[in-house]
Amino acid sequence: MSNYVFDKCEIEGLYLIEPKLYGDQRGYFLETYQYEAFKEAGLDMVFVQDNQSLSKRGVLRGLHYQKTFPQGKLVRAIKGTVYDVAVDLRRNSKTYGKWQGVLLSEENRRMFYVPEGFAHGFLVLSEEALFTYKCTQVYHPEDEGGIQWNDPDIGIEWPIDDAMQLVFSDKDKKLPSFKDNQFAFDVD
Repeated sequence: MSNYVFDKCEIEGLYLIEPKLYGDQRGYFLETYQYEAFKEAGLDMVFVQDNQSLSKRGVLRGLHYQKTFPQGKLVRAIKGTVYDVAVDLRRNSKTYGKWQGVLLSEENRRMFYVPEGFAHGFLVLSEEALFTYKCTQVYHPEDEGGIQWNDPDIGIEWPIDDAMQLVFSDKDKKLPSFKDNQFAFDVD
């Protein structure tokens, strides 16, 4: 019996993962990653780096990827709520340029697996969010690429309300458009 439910998303390679919760009057316990269970579900990757970020409401991070050292990411919000997005950059994929968005929160405890070949980003919807991600490749800052968060050719439907003040890093404000990016991953 698995401690997870693995749901394949509309875009091949993306998975929404729900860990089984064991709770009682003391609180709860859940397993966030177990290699054999993931391997059995077809997710036979090795994680080499764990990251964590704390962000305030309206912070939008991304859309990021690494060119030569692509990263697969297993992401989750352990505090607060984020809208997490993956964009398919696999040149020969039937979903090239398409996006998938999922809601991740401390309440739903879901995880999102974004494999190599995708750009990734998230928007904080709660007052603050503590976000963690396991990566299949170490971070190489000189290798990073990105795409504008609001690129019209991709058309991500971010859940931005009228009261939300968006906040970006200086780097993310200067990311190129999808058309100007001229980068895609080759897939077999």
